[in-house]
Amino acid sequence: NRQKELKVRKSMLKVHQYLGFVTLGGMLAQGIIGSQLYTGNMSLRNAHENMGKVVNISYFSTAAIPLFSPPKMFKERKGLSNIKVHKILAVIHFSSMVATNILSHKIDTNYNLKRYHRAAAYTAFGSYAASMIVIKF
Repeated sequence: NRQKELKVRKSMLKVHQYLGFVTLGGMLAQGIIGSQLYTGNMSLRNAHENMGKVVNISYFSTAAIPLFSPPKMFKERKGLSNIKVHKILAVIHFSSMVATNILSHKIDTNYNLKRYHRAAAYTAFGSYAASMIVIKF
């Protein structure tokens, strides 16, 4: 029975990796659209909002996969490892994603929050990309 669970876990973590790359690409596209919007190209506002929805769906789906996968076979070793750094960065990019979303809904009533929204989005993207790099190398 445990062998079946480990196969399911392996498959789920592969999907986690693939969706991670899709999400990273979406974040990059969202950043490009957002930077154009930031410079005053208001015709891209709907595209930015729609891309935000796509990124949120892919991001939170990707985040959910390891949470619902079967447990690993062995305990983590002591000390710092790639997996531990990946998890630390996950806390940072998760918090940044939540902040980005909260701020995005408050910009309409308080335009001064736009720079904090941008900073949160850059933090989310940077820590997300770093978490992928650390796990691959």
